[in-house]
Amino acid sequence: MSSQDNSNLPDTPWWVSEHPVITAQDIKKRNTRSVGFGIAITMAIIAGVVGSVVGRTSANLDSRTNLVATKSVIERKPDSIAGIAARVSPSVVSIEVRSGNTGGTGSGFFLDSVGHILTNNHVIALAATSGAKITVNLANGKNYDAVLIGRDISYDLAVIKIAVTDAPALQLGDSDKVQVGDGVIAIGSPLGLTGTVTSGIISAKNRPVTSGNGTSESSFINALQTDAAINPGNSGGPLVDLSGAVIGINSAIATTGSSFGGQSGSIGLGFAIPINQARKTADQLINNGSSTYPIMGVSLDTRFTGTGAKVATGLGSVSPGGPAAGAGIQPGDVIIEIDGKSISSPNEAIVSIRSHNVGDTIKVKIQRDSLTKVVLLKLIAAK
Repeated sequence: MSSQDNSNLPDTPWWVSEHPVITAQDIKKRNTRSVGFGIAITMAIIAGVVGSVVGRTSANLDSRTNLVATKSVIERKPDSIAGIAARVSPSVVSIEVRSGNTGGTGSGFFLDSVGHILTNNHVIALAATSGAKITVNLANGKNYDAVLIGRDISYDLAVIKIAVTDAPALQLGDSDKVQVGDGVIAIGSPLGLTGTVTSGIISAKNRPVTSGNGTSESSFINALQTDAAINPGNSGGPLVDLSGAVIGINSAIATTGSSFGGQSGSIGLGFAIPINQARKTADQLINNGSSTYPIMGVSLDTRFTGTGAKVATGLGSVSPGGPAAGAGIQPGDVIIEIDGKSISSPNEAIVSIRSHNVGDTIKVKIQRDSLTKVVLLKLIAAK
């Protein structure tokens, strides 16, 4: 847009072209120059006038347009995207974590009325490792300092708290009942743009997603996949169904490598932690300050390139007295199925195990040389 002075210009609507406006009077003047051409132009003007403005002649046609205002009201049903966004948005917060010149932003939402907020571990990790300050910005514009209640690296979840007593908590849904094709809405602060609402569908379930660098700081998620636009800053925000209930926590995106400020943008492949898992972890963090996850008592060979998840052959790769050892699993065995679902990599095996609860009994199919065997084992809590 230009910044030229329009103070001496006619009062012309913004949508009218900046090119000179030819009026009927201009055309009448030109008729004296070219009679034959003028007749054709005049006929065209008359036809236009008759078709659009009844009762006017070409001689008194006003160049200004009178717009008709309307007072019609758009009705937005409570279960529409606009209606759901209006109900859910006040419960969604923007989170800023800063230590000196280092920091980042993310999203979160209220779990209860006393100020507990669920978000991703990677959003607040700097506060846990470097003592960074956590600031929570509410939808009403108010800002609060927050304290870290607890975090779980394995599931990429964390709970923080602010000092309020009347927070608008969100209803938690049942992620086990979600079906591919269900409509969903994501709300958060992508790239710092607070209160952003996007919509889409559930594209797939049980996607094994790993974040981190393959170290002990890695998170393994049995994720919901969605095509609702999710970008950096959406992390920790809610993914809600068409009743407004939270079914997931937006946590990761797949990209093609392009980036904005060093972070890649959405290509319609977003991933959310199922709320059923997040609820269990959040309850543990609030009640105990820490949480745990299930294990079968083996170490896996991350260098294995075959199909399946190979149990490492080093000392202690099968924990003595653990569930796997009790079921007869040995170093070098390859896990090819868990609960009837094929396993193609170590990450898939870990994600599958962590999607269960401590105390669950699972069925594991292993391959040992040319022998295939199915065993049952009971998962225990990681120390």
